[in-house]
Amino acid sequence: METYDLIIAGAGPAGSTLAKALEGSGKRVLLIDKQDFPRDKTCAGWVTPAVMETLNIDLSKYGKGRTLQPIRRFRIGMMGQPAVENDHGRVVSYGIRRCEFDDYLLNLTDTPKQLGTPIKSITRQDGSWQINNTWSAPLLVGAGGHFCPVAKLIGEGPGSHETTVVAKEVEFEMSDEQANNCQAQGDTPELWFCRDLKGYAWVFRKGKYLNVGLGREDNHKLTAHLQDFVETMKTSGRLPADLPSRFKGHAYLLYDHAERPLVDDGLVLIGDAAGLAYSQSGEGIRPAIESALLAADVIRRAPDFSAKYLQTYGDAIAARFGHRDSITEEGFQVPGWIKMPLASTLMRSHWFTRKVVTEKWFLHQDVAPLAANS
Repeated sequence: METYDLIIAGAGPAGSTLAKALEGSGKRVLLIDKQDFPRDKTCAGWVTPAVMETLNIDLSKYGKGRTLQPIRRFRIGMMGQPAVENDHGRVVSYGIRRCEFDDYLLNLTDTPKQLGTPIKSITRQDGSWQINNTWSAPLLVGAGGHFCPVAKLIGEGPGSHETTVVAKEVEFEMSDEQANNCQAQGDTPELWFCRDLKGYAWVFRKGKYLNVGLGREDNHKLTAHLQDFVETMKTSGRLPADLPSRFKGHAYLLYDHAERPLVDDGLVLIGDAAGLAYSQSGEGIRPAIESALLAADVIRRAPDFSAKYLQTYGDAIAARFGHRDSITEEGFQVPGWIKMPLASTLMRSHWFTRKVVTEKWFLHQDVAPLAANS
């Protein structure tokens, strides 16, 4: 049995950021993931400058041999209505491919890794967690997404009692003919809100790659909404007629809907495993990065890994993202006060789509980047 101070389950942005942040702390860390890297990850794939700043990523270096699509505009509309296009006059976000971005972050840390290793068993013995009867540690950090095996150990775990957002997307490399016939522009992602305000679709071009998807709260209607959206975009010429039909799905929790406890004795959840995706946009990368840094600070300082001392992490999450029981916004994307027919009018407003939808809900420009040494 190999012994560590903590084991991180999940090597995505949350897990790899935590591992990197704990380097030099004197703690022995093991990073486990069920997949080998690089690996595909279902995600629209854009990150804000705040993420790049927090991670100290040199854009000129990252962009060499990887997709890094500057975003200066957004095209926003409600399905069935004309879209509104806003030019922000500068780069406000970046398009990335998750297979490249996640692999890049993982390679930044020298933490020992066990990749391509599914967690088949977790047992508790003498104050330590044993993984696959092979590795043990007094602290187990869940960073493996919505269905993370560590999340199953805290509270009720993942299940039907949770209000889950389910998304489907496809990302593929376009042929020359597809690229010529696709009206979507790389620096202008398109966001199309469902008329019932329970989700939105996107069309996002990143160089020679195209990403199309849709996410909704009520997944039993997801496929029908997606098919209708894709056919409409094909008819209007915004998507290639021969768009691949192999859409992949994933699930996650919105922060204001999630009820998962974040800590227990010897247990911590970060990123999507903790249900931290932004409520208005569903973005999970920035919350994942920031939760990892907040967790690293607590882990460094904690005299032991009891829930009593780990709760400081839960307090830090509430201070950063708000107390869940005090958040009154409803629905997937919009506050409860925005209802039809008001939403239909607002989505035709340049001011609203730029200042509220894009800059506040999707880019969170009003929230300063979290310092990496928090």
